[in-house]
Amino acid sequence: MALRNKNRLDRVDLAILTELQADARISISELARRVGRSAPAVAERVRKLEEAGVIEGYRAQINPAALGFSVIALIELTTTPAHYDEVNRYAARTPEVQECHFVTGGASFIVRVVARSIDNLRRIIEELSVYGSTRTSVALASPIIKTRFDLEALVRSDG
Repeated sequence: MALRNKNRLDRVDLAILTELQADARISISELARRVGRSAPAVAERVRKLEEAGVIEGYRAQINPAALGFSVIALIELTTTPAHYDEVNRYAARTPEVQECHFVTGGASFIVRVVARSIDNLRRIIEELSVYGSTRTSVALASPIIKTRFDLEALVRSDG
């Protein structure tokens, strides 16, 4: 049964998640066929995985470069705790910001940005600089971008 223990998934759950990562538009009946279970049983497992927050949603994967956002940058922002909420609000309202991570180490945040141009990136850096000092790295290439978890490998590596 799905999620007997909060963080324990059985092989059927892993198979369902693997299939949904490959094709989130798959029908329940086709998903059931692929994992070797009945459609009602699979529908119930999917519902439980959704309720538990394991499945957060279903969305189209968009290629930013195809929309003209060809500059990818990682911006390290070093700031004080007084600015943390402001930085989070800025990141939430700025469409070019794809990720904002509160981190340990030298920086306070690492912000992943997609921009249309270097001028667009410069504007974002200037806006972030209001909150503290920045250090920016621009990606020359992105040879590996994982959009799916290899669930079987993650489970194996968990011990």
